[in-house]
Amino acid sequence: MRPTSERITIPGPAGALQAIVEDVGGEANALAVVCHPHPLYGGTMDNKVVVSVARALQEQGVNTLRFNFRGVGTSAGVHDEGRGETQDALAAADWARERWPRLPLISAGFSFGSFVALRLALARPARQLILVAPAVSRVDFATLDDPQCPWLVVQGEDDEVVPTAEVVSWAKNRSRLPKLVLVPGAGHFFHGKLIELKGIVADEIRSGGRRSGA
Repeated sequence: MRPTSERITIPGPAGALQAIVEDVGGEANALAVVCHPHPLYGGTMDNKVVVSVARALQEQGVNTLRFNFRGVGTSAGVHDEGRGETQDALAAADWARERWPRLPLISAGFSFGSFVALRLALARPARQLILVAPAVSRVDFATLDDPQCPWLVVQGEDDEVVPTAEVVSWAKNRSRLPKLVLVPGAGHFFHGKLIELKGIVADEIRSGGRRSGA
């Protein structure tokens, strides 16, 4: 059964936020807020990586909410270097929790959106956190604490935007280690690797964030 899809606007701190809600129906086991890449470099909620992550979540029974950060598409406001975008994500998560009050939150993001997703997971109780190609060389991830929930970092080995070695170093030096999955042959935008990315995300949801053998 395909999820029902609805284009909506939700209230945000800088004005209305353009969003897409996709509801898998009565068997949903969680809700997810999926954050898009950098607004100043063409990032939107329709980015192929963002859509692929959302599809993988839906196939595992997760309702998803994608939204455009302030100043993107028809969302009100202007870019705010991650500060205002975090407030946007909090507003999106609060809206989703009102719609599905009994479902736990999954926070997910791609590139710049990973920075926002991590900040969301630090501010709201989350069941799981999924970060795809986190932009650790471009945004100040070093100032952020580690989440208290299980978390996954997916990184392409051939990332041409964010050096893979920096992502690996960042992930392996956390006090609470994430599950780190490297995708051979994948660049930053996972061209030709989106099906593989979906499989990794789906496996993470099915496992509940447990490590192999746990």
